Amino acid sequence: MTGGAAIDRSPIRHNDYSCLTPPPLGGWTPTLPVSVVIPAHGGQDRLDLTLAALAAQTYPDHLMEVIVVDDGSDPPLRLPEIAPPGTRIEPARPGGWGIAHALNTGAALAEGRIIQRLDADMVPWREHIEALARWHHLTDYLVAIGAKRFVEEATVSPAELRDGVRAGTLETVFDLSSALASSTEQTISRTDGLRNSRNPYHVCTGPTVSMRREMFHAVGGVDPGVLRGEDTEFAYRLATHGAVFVPDPQARAVHLGLPAQRRDRQRAVRAVAPYLAHRVPLRRDLRKETGRRWLVPYVEVALRTNLGAETDGDRVRRAVNAALGGSITDVRVTLVAPWSRLPEGRRPVLDDPLFEAHLLREHLAHDERVRLADELSPTPAPIPFRYTGPASVPLGHDSLERMIAAIQDDRSGLLVVDLGDDGTVTLERTEALGRARLLAADDVVTSIKATHGVRYGDRAEFWPARSTSAPGPGPGPAKRPLAVPVPPASPAPGPAARPSSPPAPVPSQTSKPAAGRRSWLGRLRTAIRPR
Repeated sequence: MTGGAAIDRSPIRHNDYSCLTPPPLGGWTPTLPVSVVIPAHGGQDRLDLTLAALAAQTYPDHLMEVIVVDDGSDPPLRLPEIAPPGTRIEPARPGGWGIAHALNTGAALAEGRIIQRLDADMVPWREHIEALARWHHLTDYLVAIGAKRFVEEATVSPAELRDGVRAGTLETVFDLSSALASSTEQTISRTDGLRNSRNPYHVCTGPTVSMRREMFHAVGGVDPGVLRGEDTEFAYRLATHGAVFVPDPQARAVHLGLPAQRRDRQRAVRAVAPYLAHRVPLRRDLRKETGRRWLVPYVEVALRTNLGAETDGDRVRRAVNAALGGSITDVRVTLVAPWSRLPEGRRPVLDDPLFEAHLLREHLAHDERVRLADELSPTPAPIPFRYTGPASVPLGHDSLERMIAAIQDDRSGLLVVDLGDDGTVTLERTEALGRARLLAADDVVTSIKATHGVRYGDRAEFWPARSTSAPGPGPGPAKRPLAVPVPPASPAPGPAARPSSPPAPVPSQTSKPAAGRRSWLGRLRTAIRPR
């Protein structure tokens, strides 16, 4: 399948896609081929209805292929009589199973420029594919989300359903008066169609979602290790990649059968929680256990240093220890230096001119929380934040916490802190960096300023001076506790679970800590502990 369209890579501020105007349904000429990928395990009767509805779509047949991936059905799925011309059934690749594995199989076979995921129990309205595909003709870094309602099973033949979709009268086929709305509708409405959403990936649940094929593969596809909540985890990685999420209420569909949460909500929520806790660091409410190590850290701390005869290994180690021992412990440290240039082989161990550099490497190389790298990776994704600064300036105990609170306050994508004679440090929001890379920006800072905003601060705001007064038993003058915004504890989003509300902005703090450090830190930890 071939095809193309001119695209606009104008910078979109946060998730406000208002600058894009999609063409009216039926009033434009599509050019991009679409691959509809349907993961399926059993459920032949439902699949027959899904394919019958796809056979009546307004999107041109010659620009649409449908790939049904049979994820180990017994008996195997068959191709029904009523289906779009470009429909085929493919077995899932050997060596895996599950929705994510089936989706990756279909995406690897897809020839279309747009990948449309559709579940095998969805019945799309006649304009469904067209409504979502039109957004991808405007620019190439959008994720389009279809609308759905849940209905009880209906006794209808594929031919009757196809005719109803073609005539645009699905209301005569299904009783929509008793249909159950998707749990994401309220969030979409409250945030002006996600234009004002802080975390729009929350509502990007899987039954109907589309994106450019390059974007699907750029983030590594769907994680087959995530057996529940794979759609939310995938959407989170798309967000760190810089994607913009667009829900389209005109891309209507019905979901055959009620959501799993209606059967056993507590069990459904519990099934999702561990997968998202390890892979979506922004879900702070899922990381309440102290002392744990998580698959994806909350912050990458990148420290730059030189290696040579003048290397002060003890000072660098103190900087690494400060990063790992701060008030935010969910951290990975990357120590950036020309490690590959350190000579190997026989050398005079005690009289080695690079004695300190070799000792430093041996001290740090075996700590799983520390990585040694010659250069920083272009993006820390899927880690949501990256701090970069010199190893000569150790982080204060709560410096990271203060910085994150500052950029969460105004949703800025980059914080630049002036350290005076020690230079500058930065804290990047990964999604802003990803957006700049998607826009192929020559000047990353200027691009982030346009899409997310850049905030500037000074040393005193994030490295407040310690009190010089004599220590005493009392806590000292009262100080408002510092808090990093944390979403309220809520069920992990699944196919129909309501996403957690966006965190309320919390202003950054610049006041100095009082004497009685232990008491103050105790109050600080109490203030930020999730409730």
